[in-house]
Amino acid sequence: MEIALESRIPTYSGGLGILAGDTLRSAADLEIPMVGVTLASRRGYFLQEINNGSQVERRERWDPEEHAQALPAKGSVTIEGRTVWISAWLYVIKGMGGFRQPVILLDTDVAENTPEDRKITHHLYGGDQAYRLKQEIVLGIGGCRMLRSLGFNVDVYHLNEGHSALLTLQLLLRSAYPRESLMPGESPYDIFGVRERCHFTTHTPIEAGQDRFSYDLVNRIMGNIIDQGVLERLAGSNELNMTRLALNMSEYQNGVAKRHAETSEKLFPGYRVSAITNGVHTFTWANSPLAKLFDNNLPGWASEPELLMRADYELPDDELWESHNQAKSELLRNIYRLTSVEMDPELPTLGYARRITPYKRPDLLFSNLDRLRDIARRQPFQVVLAGKAHPRDEAGKRAIEFLHQTISELKGDITMAFLPNYNMASALTLVSGVDVWLNTPQPPLEASGTSGMKAALNGVPNLSVLDGWWIEGHIEGVTGWSIGNGDAGDYARDADSLYDKLDQVVLPLFGQRDEWLKVMKGTISRNASLFHSHRMMRRYAAEAYMR
Repeated sequence: MEIALESRIPTYSGGLGILAGDTLRSAADLEIPMVGVTLASRRGYFLQEINNGSQVERRERWDPEEHAQALPAKGSVTIEGRTVWISAWLYVIKGMGGFRQPVILLDTDVAENTPEDRKITHHLYGGDQAYRLKQEIVLGIGGCRMLRSLGFNVDVYHLNEGHSALLTLQLLLRSAYPRESLMPGESPYDIFGVRERCHFTTHTPIEAGQDRFSYDLVNRIMGNIIDQGVLERLAGSNELNMTRLALNMSEYQNGVAKRHAETSEKLFPGYRVSAITNGVHTFTWANSPLAKLFDNNLPGWASEPELLMRADYELPDDELWESHNQAKSELLRNIYRLTSVEMDPELPTLGYARRITPYKRPDLLFSNLDRLRDIARRQPFQVVLAGKAHPRDEAGKRAIEFLHQTISELKGDITMAFLPNYNMASALTLVSGVDVWLNTPQPPLEASGTSGMKAALNGVPNLSVLDGWWIEGHIEGVTGWSIGNGDAGDYARDADSLYDKLDQVVLPLFGQRDEWLKVMKGTISRNASLFHSHRMMRRYAAEAYMR
């Protein structure tokens, strides 16, 4: 549903889109023949403004013509009995070796469609259930048809989350046998043949997060595209569950971290969910000063990120510290420009940036302000925050208001800032410019969490709850520090652990530059060398695509 191509193109909302973009960037570097398919999302997600501490959503728009090439082919789908036409735009990702990776952006804003249908591909994650279902028809069924119209010969379909699962119904339609050749009771569809061609990556580790549609809505909008009984067996008897459909129609399923795969198997009993832990595209997410340092001391790191494991021995301390300070200065200038908050370059700076929603617990650091003030009185530090709440997530919006109230309440004790409109560009500045990356989700609800990987690539250690990728990346005192023990449910215990680590370990160590540099190098050599999308894509190719 979303792919982050570049910061100026708002076809993404957060981590899922960033991951999709990094997947294709690494595929281009490794010359893996893939084609990405997403929606044009002409109106984007939204521009976030902060007004008196509250999130305000402003319209966002972009013109595909300025960034992509119009393609001559058109496809169509049937929605509410109408033919809805789909045009396509081509965006090309160029790999480091010159390999060209195509991305197809589907667009219903064409003259042949009604004004209502022209808007189907406008808003990323916008509208009601009917709007979402229409988008997923365009993405799955329309995308599958468009690839064929454009002449792509697809061997394997990789469904990144359940949004595109309807493509399996289009493949079933193509596989249908003539009814006169069937034995009594035999399915007209080659379910096993379609299943062998599909691979599904699940992301959302909670049942409530799955896209589900009532069959009344499905039949009204999509019609009886395949036999109703077959559809119910594949997607659920009471409603169409997109994750269930993807699981049942994919030969290979994977989660995005080892713990996430375990959680997904418990959520969906009877399915074998493998684990391919996420990674980040190193060349995209290393800030310029760090990239130059790597170029000078670890040549070839961008195409072979495993070379970063030599950081312990190959990166000069003074140059690493200077490179980080350049990134930090860039961040502090950006904070001042956007918020008028002036921060001290000498103070340790904590960074937190996520989608703002309750299960990510953005309030954990601020659960005991008296204790936080006491820590800051003895060991001063500063905090920068960022993140959007979904426009319909009222609890997330209230969390943003709470964060701004806390900023006001702590004024004079702890310098804090909230950066509005978190996007690819501000993310790079933030993950590389802070000194410590903070992540506080409710275990086991963090699927992976790639922002901490980006921080580690830039020599920024994590102070994080043991969930998602951090269970695999955490080596206490070497790559960063844990919060709690990874058990679910104990908010107070995790808060105490966070305060203890901050007070007794992290802040005291920051004052010991030689020891702090050892941890910075540890994050690069042991985390950045492993949690990159080149490794991830090699595993996808070997374990999923070439099965």
